[in-house]
Amino acid sequence: MTVPQRIAITGASGLIGSALVGHLKSEGHTVQRLVRRATVAPDEIQWDPKTGYVDIEALRGVDAVIHLAGVGVGDKRWTKRYKSEILNSRLLGTTAIANAVAEVKPQVFISASAIGWYGDSGNRAVVESDSVGNDFLAAVCREWEGAADLAGDVRTVKLRTGLVLDPTGGALGRMLPLFRFGLGGKLGSGKQWWSWITLHDVVRAIIFALEHPIAGPVNLTTPNPVTNQEFTAALARAMNRPALFPAPAIALKIALGGFASEVLGSKKVMPNALSDAGFVWDYPHITNALTALIDQ
Repeated sequence: MTVPQRIAITGASGLIGSALVGHLKSEGHTVQRLVRRATVAPDEIQWDPKTGYVDIEALRGVDAVIHLAGVGVGDKRWTKRYKSEILNSRLLGTTAIANAVAEVKPQVFISASAIGWYGDSGNRAVVESDSVGNDFLAAVCREWEGAADLAGDVRTVKLRTGLVLDPTGGALGRMLPLFRFGLGGKLGSGKQWWSWITLHDVVRAIIFALEHPIAGPVNLTTPNPVTNQEFTAALARAMNRPALFPAPAIALKIALGGFASEVLGSKKVMPNALSDAGFVWDYPHITNALTALIDQ
C-alpha cells in the first residue's frame, strides 16, 4: 500500500494478528484493534461477537477490515462443548463483523478461514474451486465463509490458511522443544500431506490481498506441500537432531481426541489464487523455510 491507510483488525493479539499489526504500523498505516472489553486506548474499537455488537461509529472511515478472531482448534480436546465454541466463535464473530462491514463499506474485507474447508483430501491436490469436505472442520469453514458473505458488495477475501510456521507459536512452536531433546518424529504413518506457510509469508500475502483486486477464497499456503515425514525430517536436519520417535496414530487419538483427525489427516492444498495473481513467496520450500526459522 503506497498511501497510509486506516485498517481495523480483530484477533490482533494472536500469532498472525500481532505480526500483521507490527508490520502495518512499520509501514505507516493506522491500525485499530477490535477488543471485547471497554476501550482504554485511542487505537481500540469495542465489539462483542456473542451479542453482535460493533461500535459502528468508531469503525466508520476505515479503508480495510481484517477479521482474524476465533478460538484455536488445537488448544483443547474436542469435547462437544469445545466444538460448539470453535463454531460459535467463528460464526458469531464473522456475522457481527460482516454486518458492520456492509454498513461502513471499506474498500476491502479480509476474513480468516482455513484449509479445513477441504476435509481429508488424501493424495489429491485441491484448489480454491474444490467443494467443501464432509468432516467437522469443513462444516465449520462452510458456515464461517458463509457468514463473511454478509459483507455484501464489499470486496471480500476469504483466507483459507494452512499450517503457519513460526518458532514463537503455533504447531512449530510446540514441536521445537521435543526436537531439541531428540524426541521428535513423524506423526502416524507420516504419509499425510501438510500444507504450510511461514508467518513471514502470511503477513506478506495479507498485504498483497489488501493491495491487489483479488476476491473470494484464497489458499494461504505455499505451492510446495510436504508429507509429515518430509516435514519432520527437514525440521530434524535444520536443528541437527535425530527424528527417531514417531507418534503412533492410536496414541495421538488418545491424547488429542477429535483434533487427532487434523494431525493425521491429509490436505494437499495448492494456492492457485495467489499464484495466478502474481504473489511470490520468500520461503516456498520447507528446507529453506525451517532453516531460516530455526536460525532466528
